[in-house]
Amino acid sequence: MDILLWENKSIIRKVVANRPDISVSSDFIVGFPGETNKDFEDTINLIMEIGFDTSFSFIYSARPGTPAAEFKDVTTENEKKHRLAILQSQIMRQATAISEGMIGTKQNVLVTGISKKNAKDLQGRTENNRVVNFPCDDHSLIGQFSHVKITDALPNSLLASL
Repeated sequence: MDILLWENKSIIRKVVANRPDISVSSDFIVGFPGETNKDFEDTINLIMEIGFDTSFSFIYSARPGTPAAEFKDVTTENEKKHRLAILQSQIMRQATAISEGMIGTKQNVLVTGISKKNAKDLQGRTENNRVVNFPCDDHSLIGQFSHVKITDALPNSLLASL
């Protein structure tokens, strides 16, 4: 195993041990020239081991003037798209499990504004950066912290009550 990867995993484990509810995020590029099936499988295994729950993930694209732009690329675009879909699906499964695990818990939320889904609701963010929508007409809470109880987990947000 690469020593840098080992060190980073060690750091992440220590952080998670001290803050089990922390959100772990990273950027991923699939289809870099020379990426093998094993390389991709190793990436998926790392995602599962660390428990990443958010990411920015993309298909590699050559940048003119960079050394990598000269590398031979034998992976088809269809394979790159397939790998990206697998990666994003795995992270979504992990994010969903984390969100569902928050149902019934009380969360400290920074109220950021009026919900985009319902003008009668407010929206905020949990300490692990989840979007939360909850019924409330007290706009003086915007910009403040408020405690809410998570009642449901949707694909990209949580529902809560005050």
